[in-house]
Amino acid sequence: MYPELFHVSFLHTYGVLVAIAFLAGLWIAGRLAKASRLNADVITNLGVYCALAALVGAKLMMFLVDTPYYVEHPGEIFSLSTLQAGGVFYGGLLAALAVAAWYMRKMRLPVLRTADAFAPGIALGHGIGRLGCFSAGCCWGVACHLPWAVTFTNPVANQLVGVPLHTPLHPTQLYESGAEFLIFGILLWRFRRPHSVGAIISLYLVLYGAARFVVEFFRFHEQGNLWGGPLDTSQWLSLALLAAGACYLVSRRGALLESAQKA
Repeated sequence: MYPELFHVSFLHTYGVLVAIAFLAGLWIAGRLAKASRLNADVITNLGVYCALAALVGAKLMMFLVDTPYYVEHPGEIFSLSTLQAGGVFYGGLLAALAVAAWYMRKMRLPVLRTADAFAPGIALGHGIGRLGCFSAGCCWGVACHLPWAVTFTNPVANQLVGVPLHTPLHPTQLYESGAEFLIFGILLWRFRRPHSVGAIISLYLVLYGAARFVVEFFRFHEQGNLWGGPLDTSQWLSLALLAAGACYLVSRRGALLESAQKA
């Protein structure tokens, strides 16, 4: 839609929105950390480390998912388009989780309480970030002729991310962004009510896993599905996260019921 701001080639809308997403998510996490009586400065440092890890992890996952393409075009690994690409969110999430586990262990932070404080901010930041995807044209959907289909016409978007022009597409970026904003609202509401430790991050895994699983059916995948099966890599990861969150919620159902009764 609008891949560049003010017609300045180096000021890309995607980058600006990602920066806003990071700051908004970190601000929310800081406020919720204080509410949980966690050290706000340590939480801020954790957020910065996770953000850096997420950038690297998203790129690495992108290379893994599109391995055949990069094997045939090794020069693209260090190209400007690859540098500007956001990568695969799940790669960033897994890398951020790994760094978070290391840092929380080092700083002796309570893992689940810290994760609960971060969960709403992750949802909010991801929702804003997907608006960046929409502005750039990346992560586009398959062709459709529904009333809400979007058509990209800016040649810069095609040059940057390869989105097809003048073709009505599912606005999968907006589907996911809307889902994330809704998830953010649900998590924030739940956080402010009595809840057992780990309930918020588990609820995030369930809600986001389900939303991403559905959105992937409408998203274009040049590399095809994993092992030629019915689901792509992101959908398998979505199911894994959904199952992990659901298992924890079920295992803690007694504590959850007790928290609900206190409310």
